[in-house]
Amino acid sequence: MTFGSAARTIIAMIAVSVTVGLAGCATSAASTEPLVVAAADSDALRVAFYGDSYTRGTGASAEQLRWSTLLSSQHGWSEFNPSVSGLGFMRNRAELGDDDLPSLIIADDPDVVIVTMGLNDNFTFDEYADELPGQILSDFERLATELPDAQLIVVEPFWYKTQRPDSVDVIISWVSDAAAAVGADYISGASYWLTGHPEWMSEDNLHPNDAGHAAIASQMDLALRDLGL
Repeated sequence: MTFGSAARTIIAMIAVSVTVGLAGCATSAASTEPLVVAAADSDALRVAFYGDSYTRGTGASAEQLRWSTLLSSQHGWSEFNPSVSGLGFMRNRAELGDDDLPSLIIADDPDVVIVTMGLNDNFTFDEYADELPGQILSDFERLATELPDAQLIVVEPFWYKTQRPDSVDVIISWVSDAAAAVGADYISGASYWLTGHPEWMSEDNLHPNDAGHAAIASQMDLALRDLGL
């Protein structure tokens, strides 16, 4: 069975609105406790995920059902996922201090880095717009320089509503430009993956539920296969 067909089976079987009371992506404070999946096989491809609540797995009913772990399990990857809820390239960044996610990922020395950041920066866009392009580029330059042998894959920032403030496409353009500047692979279109599917959203209307995570995993799998992963 291909991953896409497996994911569609998961989507069909999962009930709508399975998650209640999980932290929103737009909360004012970031969670400072990374959610990490330990390596099950030291010989497996080590894949690190740099993201916010969508990649941490908020909205999924179990860690095993978040999109990053669905992908990792299907492909036999060793997953390193220190993603932090409420985090943006600038939003809540200062709260992490020196132990920011790029530092943790560099220390882990993965084979692949998948970046899924930028959604939360829409909520503080006016406050940080002047600094944001430089911070995005700085993060990508650190990862590319400190992990020269790793495949760096940047994903278009996620979005979750049909309504799109102007900041969404501005941030997407900055992320795309920074990815190109460091020679990273880029996956476009991710801000539309959940559009038109309210049944894929949890009861907070902010985060994907199990079906939504499965849908993201299926779309991500197709895009990563195009990149040879």
